[in-house]
Amino acid sequence: MKEKYRTLSAVMLMLMRENNGVEEILLQKRKNTGYMDGYWDCSASGHVENMESMKMAMQREAKEELSIDIDIEDLEFVSLIHKINGVDTIYYNGYFKSTKWKGEPKIGEPEKNEEIQWFDICKLPENLVDDRKQAIYNYIHKIPYSEFGWNERKQK
Repeated sequence: MKEKYRTLSAVMLMLMRENNGVEEILLQKRKNTGYMDGYWDCSASGHVENMESMKMAMQREAKEELSIDIDIEDLEFVSLIHKINGVDTIYYNGYFKSTKWKGEPKIGEPEKNEEIQWFDICKLPENLVDDRKQAIYNYIHKIPYSEFGWNERKQK
C-alpha cells in the first residue's frame, strides 16, 4: 500500500501588549537552529508534536522558549499560512496571538535564542523571517489564510 504524503505543521506565537498606546509584539532572534539564524522570529515557535493540537503545541512552546504560562483559552487564532520552503518542504504554520500570560517573558532556550525584544507592530526589524512578516500583515489586515512560496515554485 502506498504511504500517504505527510506535511509538517508548526505554530508561532504573537505575544502582544499595549505600551503607551502603541501595539507591540515580542520577537526572538534565532541562533544555532539551522534555519534563518540571525533573523527575528515570532515570540515562540516550533513543531506540533504527535497527538498535540496546535494550541497545545503553542502553550508548550511558550513555556519552553519564554518561560511563561498561557491558558489555552487565551490563545487567539490569527492566521494559517500554507508554506513551501525550497523544493519540497511543506508546512502548515498556525499563528496565534495572546495578550495574557503568567510570568515575565525571558529566554528559556539560550542555545537557540540570541535575544528577545518588544517592537512596535508597525516598525518591525528588516531581518524578520519572511513568512512571519506575512503573518503580521495577515493579523493587521484580518486575513485568516494565505500561501507562501508557491508562486516562486511555479516560476522554476
